Amino acid sequence: MLVELACRAPSVHNSQPWTWKYSNGCLDLYSDRTRLLDVIDPMGRQMLISCGAALDHLQKAAEASRWTAEIETFPTPGGSRHLARVRFVPGARPRSHEFDLLTAINRRYTDRRPFGAVRRDLVVGAEMRRAADVNQTILTALTDGARQVLEEASKTSANTRKYDATYQAELKWWSGHSFDVDGVPPHALSDRATATAVQMGRDFPVRDGGDQVPPEDASTVLLMATRGDEPLDWLRCGRALSAVLLEATVRGFATCPLTHLTEQSTSRAIVASLAPHGGIPQVLVRIGTPTAGTPVIRTPRQKVSSVLSIEGPRQRVSRPTHR
Repeated sequence: MLVELACRAPSVHNSQPWTWKYSNGCLDLYSDRTRLLDVIDPMGRQMLISCGAALDHLQKAAEASRWTAEIETFPTPGGSRHLARVRFVPGARPRSHEFDLLTAINRRYTDRRPFGAVRRDLVVGAEMRRAADVNQTILTALTDGARQVLEEASKTSANTRKYDATYQAELKWWSGHSFDVDGVPPHALSDRATATAVQMGRDFPVRDGGDQVPPEDASTVLLMATRGDEPLDWLRCGRALSAVLLEATVRGFATCPLTHLTEQSTSRAIVASLAPHGGIPQVLVRIGTPTAGTPVIRTPRQKVSSVLSIEGPRQRVSRPTHR
């Protein structure tokens, strides 16, 4: 169950680039390079951010189940695929907020529609800030004046890639198809009118429909940056991203991570210029009040049996005592 909840984490293009192995009482997390997006993510940066989000989902699910997840990152020297080793210790005492986060794991989804406004000073709560600090990630709520800059950067990125055949092929492979367990399904894509209303979003294929013109997006944009730009920084940022998304979900906000603005050096430099506290941009997140109307259907996930392997005799673990 814990791995299933961990795999509800967001990942770039819903690629789900992770595998898990349970052995000798430990759960190990590995990156799955067969799911690497070679064109947009040749270094595996977004892959590790995605895996970091899954690791944080696992930790939160464990705590709500009264286990403390003791996490060792990059436990194998020279083993770049081996991202974390997790040992579960019984006896955690979750607060009501931990149960709220558990519910949020199942409720959260990426919403590409325009959002209503939320006061910028209310978006980043204490729990978000604490999670960012613990994971050495710089969290900044950008000003309204940054929106136009981000929208222009997004257009520049889209125009650069418009005739890039390899990028377009990769994008279409992972979006708009009817595969059962991965990728961005048609129902999760925007129609043309909605895509136009969110001008800083990735230029995904659009689906049919959308007779009504939606309001312009009024979301607040959070910038997540790190001091370094190495695998550990990416993994930590992913853990912080998970915390931000789940905390926002608990508070009733809609969310949409934006990664395309940090994929190319030109647009990434533009984003970096907007960060008052410095740092290297890794991911942005739109946050706001959800659009009224039909709820978004959650995107699919691989079966746990496809991503989890169990080696050796299964160790019986006593259920933690509830007191």
